Amino acid sequence: MSASDNDTVATSEATSDALLTPAGGSGDPALPDADPASSDAVVEPVDVEDESDDEDGGDGLLVREGDVAGDYLERLLDILDVDGDIDLDVEGDRASVAVVGGQLKTLIGPDGATLEALQELTRLAVAQSTGVRSRLMLDIGGFRAKRRADLTSLASAAAERVAESGAPQRLSPMNPFERKVVHDVIAAAAGVRSESEGEEPNRRVVVLPDR
Repeated sequence: MSASDNDTVATSEATSDALLTPAGGSGDPALPDADPASSDAVVEPVDVEDESDDEDGGDGLLVREGDVAGDYLERLLDILDVDGDIDLDVEGDRASVAVVGGQLKTLIGPDGATLEALQELTRLAVAQSTGVRSRLMLDIGGFRAKRRADLTSLASAAAERVAESGAPQRLSPMNPFERKVVHDVIAAAAGVRSESEGEEPNRRVVVLPDR
């Protein structure tokens, strides 16, 4: 086994151990709201994910990613003794996997933190099998679906306020999934645009009047 393989195994084992410990929190976080502008904020372009690694392209690879992810998650659910069904789909240019049913809050964690870690671990397992970096999206217990709906409402309201007042509005820090949802909503709204500023984990969306 190479040094790279040892690093990968170590990363997988460390993340798996973390998932075996039940996470706290309700799994239903409060919506982010606007926060004061910081004088030293640096506005950066809207996040664009790199798709260059998807060399094979096509739905065939995405279906394979979903199958690998489904098998991996089934084994993990068995280890954790958690009941849940796995739904596989392809949404646009990425595989989509959802774990539904059962008591799944421990797999979501506070503010979705455990879900994010599990998604990265699943992507790693898929990449090891396919040889291609995965952009797979994982949802558990409908957390992302509800979050998407909440963020859509939040972004729409922010767009209306900025269009009427002409004053930029900064939203609370969000993860890449959440920022992408907000950027998509703002892009479809008239008279406003959005950019991202800051560094992870404090990176946030700024809604501005259109030029």
